[in-house]
Amino acid sequence: MTPQRTSAQWWSSKPVDFETCADIAEKAATKEEKASRLGECHSKFAGRRKPGGGYTYFDFMQNRHFDIAGPNPTPEEQKNIDEHYIAYLEEERRSTIAAAFTAKHHQLQQASLNTGIEKIPMPRANPARQQAAATSDPRSGDLRSRTRATTCAKDSFSCEWPRLSDSIKDIKKLFNPSPGKAKRSENPRS
Repeated sequence: MTPQRTSAQWWSSKPVDFETCADIAEKAATKEEKASRLGECHSKFAGRRKPGGGYTYFDFMQNRHFDIAGPNPTPEEQKNIDEHYIAYLEEERRSTIAAAFTAKHHQLQQASLNTGIEKIPMPRANPARQQAAATSDPRSGDLRSRTRATTCAKDSFSCEWPRLSDSIKDIKKLFNPSPGKAKRSENPRS
């Protein structure tokens, strides 16, 4: 009668949770072996020990912690986490739709406000010139200006530019008098 060998696993140093696994991994000889063992710990244990006792599971998809009974979630706990994730996705979808609706509403409101802004009026022609043009004989006037006056659309650039150009010329004349007038003002006897 020879005694049979029995397994004595109850006293082996097999890790029971992430923290004990990480402690064993820290005692590895090389950095590479330590990193490899820590990776195994991460894959074996999803939960982390809480300071007051018990375990917590962090779901990075929801950025939220869940209390669990052991170092890994049970099937019921995993189902609960998944249900919370579905609700989380639904809430995210609703908030995205609400944000898009608010942005669209804001754009429409801004567009309606922008249409109420008055346009800046273009400078008008010199009233004296308008009166002189009205009293002069239409046959003696410039044919091009008479044609432009009848065919130009209001506020079109091609029609307004000559008036603007004339206004600029008038301003230049104010600041730079013609040489003939300058000589007369310097020599009062002539």
